[in-house]
Amino acid sequence: MTCASCAHRIERKLNKVDGVAATVNYATEKARVLVPESVQPAALLSAVEAAGYEARVIDRERRDPQPAGVGPSATAALRFRLLVSAALTLPVVVLAMVPPWQFANWQWLSLVLAAPVVVWGGAAFHRAAWTNLRHGAATMDTLVSLGTLAALGWSLYALFLGHAGMTGMRHAFTFGVTAGAGTDAIYLEAAAGVTTFLLAGRYAEARSKRQAGAALRTLLESGAKEVSVLRAGREHRLPVDELAVGDEFVVRPGERLAADGEVVEGSSALDVAQLTGESVPREVGPGDVVAGGSVDVGGRLVVRATQVGADTQLARMARLVEDAQNGKAQVQRLADRISGVFVPIVLLLSLGTLAGWLLTGGGLTAAFTAAVAVLIIACPCALGLATPTALMVGTGRAAQLGIVIRGPEVLESTRRVDTVVLDKTGTVTTGVMTLHTVVPVAGVDTAELLRTAGALEAASEHPVGRAVAAAAAAAGPLPGVDGFANRPGLGVQGVVEGRAVVVGRAALLDDWSLALPPELRDARDRAEADGLAAVAVAWDGLVRGLLVVGDTVKPTSAGAIRGLRALGLRPVLLTGDSAPAARAVAARVGIDPADVIAGVLPVQKASVVADLQAGGAVVAMIGDGVNDAAALATADLGIALGTGTDVAIEASDLTLVRGDLQVAVDAIALSRRTLTVIQGNLFWAFAYNVAALPVAALGLLNPMLAGAAMALSSVFVVTNSLRLRGFRPRPVAARGSSVSGGVDTDLNHER
Repeated sequence: MTCASCAHRIERKLNKVDGVAATVNYATEKARVLVPESVQPAALLSAVEAAGYEARVIDRERRDPQPAGVGPSATAALRFRLLVSAALTLPVVVLAMVPPWQFANWQWLSLVLAAPVVVWGGAAFHRAAWTNLRHGAATMDTLVSLGTLAALGWSLYALFLGHAGMTGMRHAFTFGVTAGAGTDAIYLEAAAGVTTFLLAGRYAEARSKRQAGAALRTLLESGAKEVSVLRAGREHRLPVDELAVGDEFVVRPGERLAADGEVVEGSSALDVAQLTGESVPREVGPGDVVAGGSVDVGGRLVVRATQVGADTQLARMARLVEDAQNGKAQVQRLADRISGVFVPIVLLLSLGTLAGWLLTGGGLTAAFTAAVAVLIIACPCALGLATPTALMVGTGRAAQLGIVIRGPEVLESTRRVDTVVLDKTGTVTTGVMTLHTVVPVAGVDTAELLRTAGALEAASEHPVGRAVAAAAAAAGPLPGVDGFANRPGLGVQGVVEGRAVVVGRAALLDDWSLALPPELRDARDRAEADGLAAVAVAWDGLVRGLLVVGDTVKPTSAGAIRGLRALGLRPVLLTGDSAPAARAVAARVGIDPADVIAGVLPVQKASVVADLQAGGAVVAMIGDGVNDAAALATADLGIALGTGTDVAIEASDLTLVRGDLQVAVDAIALSRRTLTVIQGNLFWAFAYNVAALPVAALGLLNPMLAGAAMALSSVFVVTNSLRLRGFRPRPVAARGSSVSGGVDTDLNHER
C-alpha cells in the first residue's frame, strides 16, 4: 500500500465478503478482520488480490512487529534508489534554475540524466499505477505516475518535435506558470525533481514508521529465546518454544525470564522496566510471582512456569498494543472516506485546470504545467498517515510506561471524561492488612506485646491475624502455642510460654471479665475513627495493650489524586467499607467528603456509575477486582490495574500493568496528548490540500515545488507524531509521599 486510498479500497473489498468486518491500517500495513467460522483465510486473501495487492495471514504466536515495506532490507533498497536519483537530479535542477550555466545542448544532457530517474527511480509509482489501472482504480501512485510521465512526455515532444532541442536553447526557471510559453519549454527538472522528492518522502516515511513501531518491536523481541530447564536434577538448554507449564527453569544474572511463573528457589532483583515502566528493580524470593521478559539483575533463581508462549503477560500485552495500533479512531474513518474519493476528484480538477487555462488563452504549455502541478500536489499521503502514525507512537510509548491502550476510540473517551470513580481497596489502598500501631499499657514492653500476640495469631487465617503475625515475625522468631482456639468473629486464645493469652475484640474480653483501661479505649476510638481495626491483647488476667491494624494507603495515591485534579477530573471514592473508614482514607489522599460513596455492595457498583452518568457526568472507573468488572464495563472509560483480576482487565479500556494509581494519571495525560496530535495532524493534512489545490490550479506553483510540498506534508505529519516518544510521566517528587502504613513502635519496621 502506498496511500490511504489503497487501504480504503482493500478495506471495502474485504468487507464485501459475507459476514466479514475488517479495518485496514495504512501505517502498519495490516488488516484486522473479524470473520464467521464459514469464511476461510483463502477467501480473504483472494479479496485482497482482487483489489490488486498481496497479503498473508499473520501467525498469532509469532507476530511481525513492523510493516512489510519498512524492514531494514526494504529501507536500504529505497535509500539506494533515492541516493542514485538525487545524484542524477541535482545537475538537472541546477541547469534549469541557473540560465548562465546552460551551455550548448545542455537540454540533451538533462534528458540523459532525468530519464533514468523518472523511469527507474519512479518505477514503484508506475508499477502501482498500472496495477491499479488494471483493477479499475486510482490512487496516489496514479497521480504521481501521470504527473511525472506527462512532464517527461512533454519534454520529449518539445525536444524532438518542437523547438526545445535546438542548440543554444535557454530555459528560464520560474516558481509559477508562465502563460503563452510554447514548445521550447521542457519540464525535465520537474519530472526528475518530483520523483526524487517523493522518493525522499517515502524513505523518510519508512524510517519514521520503523521509529514509530520501535516500542512494540522492542516489546515483542524482549522475550527470551532459550531457557535452561531442570529435568531429573540436570539443566537442559532448550528453545523457549519447548518450555511447558509446570517445568522448572533456571535464571541467572543478566538473563531474561522465559515465562511467567513462581519462584521456587533463590532470591534476586528483577528489572521489570520493559513491562511496567518501573526503574527500580523488584526484589523477589520463594513464592513470589514473576513475569516473563523480566531481567534477572541479582542472584540465581529457579522458577516454575505457570504461563508460557502466547499466554504470558508480555505476549498478551504486546497483542493488546498491536490490536490497538491496528484500530481506527472515528475521526480517521472520516479521513479514509475522503481519501477514497479524493483521487478521482483530483483527476477531474486537473482536467478542469487544463481546460480552464486553455479557455482563458493561457496556452497549452501553461495549461499542461498547471494541470501537472495539481496532480502532484494533491496526493493524500498525509491524510493516510495522520492517525496511524500518532497511534503507533502513542500506544508504543504507553507500553513502555506499563500502560495498555485497547484502541483508538479510548483516546476519544479520555478527552470527554470529567469524573473518576476510584475503587478503594486495591486501588487507592494496597488491599493488604498491615499493622499500623502497637499501644502498650504502662510497664509493658512493646516488643514483648507484639511477640506474644504474633505467636498466637500465627495460627490464625484471619487477615487481621496474618497482619499481626507478619509484623511480629519480622522482628524475630516466635514462640510456640498450646491449646490454640479460634473464636469466630471475636478473636483467638491459647497458651504462649505458659501464659493464657487472648487477642481479640472487646466482646472477647468480656468473656474473660476484662475491661479496656481508659487510655486504650481512647486509642481504640481514634483508630476506629480512622477506619482501622483495633484488637486488644491480654494475659494473666490483665489487658496488656492494643494492636491497630488496617489497610494501607498506597504511597503514590495522594499525588495521583492531585494529578487527576490537575487534569480537570473530579475524583470519587467508591467502597463497600463503612463511611468512617472511607472518609478517613479520603482525607489522607485529598478526596472531598462529599465525593465519598461508602457501604456499596459489589453488585451495586455499576449502578452507582450509571447514576453518575444519568446526572450528566462522563465517568472513568478505576478498579482491580472481579467485583469491579461490571462497573468498568458500564463506565465511559474503564481503567484496570494489571495487578488485579483477568475479569477486570478484560472489561477495561486502559490496563495499567503496574498497580500504581499514578500511572492512571500518566495514561490519561498520554492518551489526551495522542488524541491532540492526531487532531493536529488531520487539521494540517486537510488544510494543506484545501490550500494547495487552488494555488496549483492558479499556476502559482512549479510542478517541482508542488512535489516538494507534497513530500514535506507527509514528513511533517510523521515527525509531529514522533514527538509523542518524548512524553514523560510526572516527576516522582510531584507524586506525593506515603501517607500511612508501617508500625508506630520502637522497632525498625518499614514505615
